[in-house]
Amino acid sequence: MRPPTNLLSLASPLLLALLLIGPTNAPGAEPTKGAEAPSSVPSPDATALELMPVAVPEPSALAIQFHRTGNWIWALGVVWSLLVPALLLGTGISARIRDVAQRMGRTWYFTVGLYVVLWSILMYAINLPLHFYRGYIRLHAYGLSNQTFAKWLTDSLKHAAVSAVVGAMLAWVPYLLIRRSPRRWWSITTVLSIPFLFSVVLLKPIWVDPLFNDYGAMKDKVLEREILALAERAGISGSRVYEVDMSVDTKLVNAQVTGLLGTKRIVLWDTLLDRLDHQEVLAVMGHEMGHYVLGHIPRSILLSTLITLAGLFFVDRAGRWILARAHGRFGFDQLSDVASVPLLLLLMQLSSLALVPIVNAYSRHQEHEADRFALEVTRSNREAAEAFVKLQEENLAVPWPGWVYRVWRASHPSIGERIEFCNSYRPWATGQPLRYSRWIHR
Repeated sequence: MRPPTNLLSLASPLLLALLLIGPTNAPGAEPTKGAEAPSSVPSPDATALELMPVAVPEPSALAIQFHRTGNWIWALGVVWSLLVPALLLGTGISARIRDVAQRMGRTWYFTVGLYVVLWSILMYAINLPLHFYRGYIRLHAYGLSNQTFAKWLTDSLKHAAVSAVVGAMLAWVPYLLIRRSPRRWWSITTVLSIPFLFSVVLLKPIWVDPLFNDYGAMKDKVLEREILALAERAGISGSRVYEVDMSVDTKLVNAQVTGLLGTKRIVLWDTLLDRLDHQEVLAVMGHEMGHYVLGHIPRSILLSTLITLAGLFFVDRAGRWILARAHGRFGFDQLSDVASVPLLLLLMQLSSLALVPIVNAYSRHQEHEADRFALEVTRSNREAAEAFVKLQEENLAVPWPGWVYRVWRASHPSIGERIEFCNSYRPWATGQPLRYSRWIHR
C-alpha cells in the first residue's frame, strides 16, 4: 500500500506533480538466533556467511500473475482518467454542473466551491466500480488484504470527503489567478504550490493519516530504544516512533518516515513488526532514516515544483488552443470558468504521462541513495538482501519487472537490483571512504 497519487489533485490544480514522499520498500536485516549472546568479535563462520551473496529468487506464479494483471489495471486506469473527463467535457455535463452551482452559490467564490463538491460526488460515483475492484476485490483475491467491506467503504468515503473539502477551500486560488492574470497564472500557481506542498507534508501525519488508521506508541520498548539509538547514530535527534495498525487493512509489509520539522515521525506498520526480527527492522529504519537525513523531502518538493511548472505551462497553452477552436461547444469559452475542470484534468493527465517517467527516475535515484545509507549505517548486507527476498514474497513482487512498469510505474529500483547492490556494496571492507560518513556517528 502506498500513496500513489495525491488526494487533492482531482480537486485542485495546485498539485499537478506526483508527491515522491511516502512508504518505501526498505532493506532489512535478520539476526542470528541462539541461546547465548553474540560475541563482540564475529566468528569466521559468521564472516563467511555474511560475505556469501544472496540469490535473487524466482517470483512465484501468483506474483507473476499479480504483476501482469496490475499492468493491465494500470493501463485501464490511464484510459479511464482520459475518457471520463473527455466525456463530461464534450457532453456539456460540466457546464450544467456549473449552472447548478451558480444557482445555489450565487457569488463567484461559492460557485467555485460548490462546483468542486458536486464534481467530487459525481467522480466518486463514476470511479466507484473501478476503485472497488482495484482496492478491494483484487487484493482479497490475491490474499493481500484483511480489510472488511465496511472499513474499505468508510475509508473510501473519508478520502472523497477530504478531497472535496480541501478542493472546495482552495480551488478558487488558481481560478482567481486565471481570471486576473490569464497569461501568467501558471507560473504564479507554481510558486504558490511550494508552501502548499510543505503544508501537506507537515500536516498530513497529524491531520489526515490518523483518519484512516490508529497510530500509537510501540509495544516493543526494547526495539523502540534500539530504533532511537540508530536514529541518534544517523544524526536524527528528537525522533518519535509510532506503530500503526495496518494489519486491519492489509497483509503487505512496509514502513516510512513522515512529516517535517515538529511533525517528523518514524512509522512502522504492525505487519512489518510481525514478520521481521529486530535487526531486520533496524535495517528498514536505516533506509527510512536515509530519506530524512539526505534531505529527500525538500528535494522532492523542488522536483514537484518544476514538474508542476512544466505541467501547468502545457495546460495553459493547450487549454487556450482547444478553447479557441471549440467555439463554446463545451458550454464555456474561458479557462477561468470553473466548468473547465474536466479540460484541466484531461490535460493534466496527458502531461503526467509525459512527465511521470522523470519523476519515477528521480525517485528511484533517491531510493538507491537511501539503500546505500542503510548499508553504511548498519553494515548488514546479507541480512538486508534476505529482507528484500522476504519483501518480495510477502508483497507478491517480481524481481525484474518489464520496461513499461519501470518507466511509468516504478518509483523504486527493482527487488533484483536492490539484492544485487546489497551483495556488492562493502566499501568499508576494503578501506574505501563511505559516501555518507559525515552524517553517521559511530
